[in-house]
Amino acid sequence: MKKGQSNRLSEQQIVGQGPISIFHEDAQVHDKEVFNTSTVVMEMLAKEFPMLTFRYRKDLTKKEINEALKKVDSYLGQTLFVENARIIPDGGLIEVKDDNGNWRVVVVSEAKHQGKDIENIQKGVLVGKNKNQDTMVAGNAIERAHKNISEIANFMLAECYFPYILFLEGSNFLTQNVKVTRPDGREVTLTYNTGDLNRLDRLTASNYGMPINTNLCENKFVKCNGATIMLQAASIYTKGEGGHWNDEDMMEVMLDVARTSLKMLGKDLFSQITKK
Repeated sequence: MKKGQSNRLSEQQIVGQGPISIFHEDAQVHDKEVFNTSTVVMEMLAKEFPMLTFRYRKDLTKKEINEALKKVDSYLGQTLFVENARIIPDGGLIEVKDDNGNWRVVVVSEAKHQGKDIENIQKGVLVGKNKNQDTMVAGNAIERAHKNISEIANFMLAECYFPYILFLEGSNFLTQNVKVTRPDGREVTLTYNTGDLNRLDRLTASNYGMPINTNLCENKFVKCNGATIMLQAASIYTKGEGGHWNDEDMMEVMLDVARTSLKMLGKDLFSQITKK
């Protein structure tokens, strides 16, 4: 997801206004650019939890991921081929400092758009090799999202929560049929559960087929063959009717997941909460 230049809001604006009115018309950022939304969410968390210290960063290095894995088991985290390798989620990472001075992840966010069929139909644009089709067969670029999810899961293997949010929009992520009218009046129905259009099933591998549009931040523990397995599931949110994410909706989801993270970290933040 291409990131635009941030329209930074002043602290006074953030303190004085709620999430619905934070982005005035002139400062409205594109709804797919979760980078800007993340920085505002961090300021909102700092206001809601003034006893805690938050920070934002845009990337995470493989070195850090490997170090976190080694703390779980010395056999892990041994391989690194590119010294400066890193992952860069669209919305970056928001972290909180715990009682021991360690930074702990609160929210990681990513936004993906795939499928412009609705926009093309509304404009009367025909697509395909011979420019005679209403829709395009969905691509597989979205599958690259799995890499960042897996890397953050590695980094958080010792945690009992997983605050990774994936915001999806576009005609490849519909959860219901959508009727779209061309400029000439012809109506086209996009059937959400056809294999050539829908790509949601390519992503639900990252949440074990659990419900979408659901906060799955708190890890689920399941029994299998006498062993207990911890599941780190991405929270996948989609505009299933073909709409667009706006800043307020994304902020609401991110704040919900962040609060869950802080609840799961409660015992490690106890001294800061009780002394202030």
